[in-house]
Amino acid sequence: MAKDRDRSLVYSSDGGRACPQCGAPVADCRCRGAGSAGATRGDGVVRVGRETKGRKGAGVTVVTGVPLDEAGLRELAAALKKSCGSGGTLKDGVIEVQGDHRDRIVALLQGRGWTVKRVGG
Repeated sequence: MAKDRDRSLVYSSDGGRACPQCGAPVADCRCRGAGSAGATRGDGVVRVGRETKGRKGAGVTVVTGVPLDEAGLRELAAALKKSCGSGGTLKDGVIEVQGDHRDRIVALLQGRGWTVKRVGG
């Protein structure tokens, strides 16, 4: 009975939020990216937008909702940056490419077969 109670743990001051699938702290989740139902993020739509907040007015193109694991995201980020001829980074599953390259990135992601939505202004 104690094991069932531990599996339904939602928050613990020891590790913070717990994953509902595996019960591990979210930072140490074993099921994320393992091909389970919890591995896909969002609703299957890749969103491409532009942000300037917190960047002293410099704009970056932001790509979110890509259903890939960490290694796949790194490869995709490198390919997007190379095709745009620009720098960028990968932070917490979000790809940031320096500059406004929304049109080019939308076309590249649609060419890879994903449903892509342009968000923001």
